[in-house]
Amino acid sequence: MAKEISVAIVEDARDIRESLQTLLAANPDFSCAGVYENAETAIAKIPHNVPDVVLMDINLPGINGVEAVRQLKERIPAIKFLMCTVFKDDENIFQSLRAGAGGYILKSSSSQKILEAIKEIQDGGAPMSATIAKQVIDSFHQLPKEIIPKHAEITPRELEILQLLSRGLLGKEVADRLNLSVQTVRNHCANIYEKLQVNSKLEAINIVFGKKY
Repeated sequence: MAKEISVAIVEDARDIRESLQTLLAANPDFSCAGVYENAETAIAKIPHNVPDVVLMDINLPGINGVEAVRQLKERIPAIKFLMCTVFKDDENIFQSLRAGAGGYILKSSSSQKILEAIKEIQDGGAPMSATIAKQVIDSFHQLPKEIIPKHAEITPRELEILQLLSRGLLGKEVADRLNLSVQTVRNHCANIYEKLQVNSKLEAINIVFGKKY
């Protein structure tokens, strides 16, 4: 039996906070490790009850979600942060990724998509809402002639996988497209991260396809 994924929620809106808590409670694959109304409380308490994944809002009173991720990631690098927000602008997206977030989804996502995103980030993926994925790709600079950094020995298969992921496809969708197992795709992603010395899909995409921020 697979281990439950423990999830902490940092959200100031009571209705959304309670909705997310109810969603987790209704699914046996998840457990709620804590619910916090603001970043200050989360920063103080999460280190004493460390979850697998933190669902983090951005627009919080006082310290915002991006700074909360930055502080907590420095203290507990193993925690995975999934931004769950209404913001779709480039600045918030890239600031969140720079702070250490591994995924970025919109609050308007369906309950099923949110649960899938939590599972994906726990499995080492970097989930994004489709609109966010498109926005990230659209913001890339013109691809350079040599898109692969000289220090990264990316194989053709790894590049193919990264290109599909950059279009917003989930790991399972990439696996189906290339007739591979999901675990094989995950192994390729792990190799890419190691070669590029990064921790997420989006960081790898930014390096390989020339985005600077």
